[in-house]
Amino acid sequence: MTSTPTDLSAVRQPVETALGLPNAHYTDPALHAEESKALLIDGWSGLAATQDVPEPGDAVPLDFMGIPLLLLRDRSGTVRVFQNICRHRGMILVEEPRKIEGAIRCPYHSWCYSTEGRLVVTPHVGGPGQNAHERVQKSELGLIEVRSHIWQGLVWINVSGTAPAFEDANARLLERWAEFDQPMYHGGADSTFRLDVNCNWKLAVENYCESYHLPWVHPGLNSYSRLEDHYHIEEPGLFSGQGTLVYRQLVGDEGQTFPDFAGLAAKWDTAAEYISVFPNVLLGVHRDHSFAIILRPEAQDRTSEHVHLFYATPETDAGLRARNTQQWKLVFEEDVFVVEGMQRGRAAPGFDGGHFSPVMDGPTHLFHDWVAGRLQAYRTTLAAE
Repeated sequence: MTSTPTDLSAVRQPVETALGLPNAHYTDPALHAEESKALLIDGWSGLAATQDVPEPGDAVPLDFMGIPLLLLRDRSGTVRVFQNICRHRGMILVEEPRKIEGAIRCPYHSWCYSTEGRLVVTPHVGGPGQNAHERVQKSELGLIEVRSHIWQGLVWINVSGTAPAFEDANARLLERWAEFDQPMYHGGADSTFRLDVNCNWKLAVENYCESYHLPWVHPGLNSYSRLEDHYHIEEPGLFSGQGTLVYRQLVGDEGQTFPDFAGLAAKWDTAAEYISVFPNVLLGVHRDHSFAIILRPEAQDRTSEHVHLFYATPETDAGLRARNTQQWKLVFEEDVFVVEGMQRGRAAPGFDGGHFSPVMDGPTHLFHDWVAGRLQAYRTTLAAE
């Protein structure tokens, strides 16, 4: 599946004169495949939360950009990501989330792997009753492990293995949020939910980047955290988003609140920040909780949003926690008609990618520029090969 490379020169102009990405970048399966490699496979992308595999032996099969992956927590408690295939004939190993009680057994020929990925059993590989063969070296045929890193309770992956170390690639963000580099505890089953939206994943990033839409799309939130209370966050080539100078803690019926994260500067008493970490993770930090939205592209026009909420202590008030989850769910659901409406709009042949407000759209333009820059670099590399 191929398509003519799009002209991205207008996207890379200053925000005052730039156009947004052409329609095809939201509707063309071939461009979706190209972006998958250039933007999601070659860099550090969000895959899941460590809470998805809370106990040793827990295993969850996931599809990431068409690649079958297996998220699991090994016997020692380390979270790992493997390609979910047997090294013998490529059979899928785990079809449904489950607990690995012994070894990971391939349902085809019963080759078995440890939770650390080692090939441990090859039944009859040398003939009936012969479980070894000199040409089948178990030490060389373990599961294919995907490079991964844990930060903010999330599992980040670099499928190609070619990206700089996570700490180097995201040094500016880690520096900005150094105060939040401390234990964060997932709220559990009542602190996660999924939204399925009919739009390209990039539209969810673009919408999250900016506060321009707050008065019309989020009137409840805007009633106290107003448009004029917000400021832009722009780190070219890395992340963008918004901050607010007004954050109001959730208070229970009996005056209870969530415990604060330890050692935060005074500014966080009334502030919060919301950052899109390129390519596909949307993060929010507050004095008493954080959240993460992992965007999984399902197709060029479908995205699943996986939302997780975290707290400063492992034990929090269950009722207040449930209210917080519901509050954020309502906010994020308010955005669905917007991103789906923009997706439908990309079928209009006269649309030129859109124009930006030089004052209000800087964070969104920065994301468009990042996408265009990564695609141009990817195309240049392919042309040179």
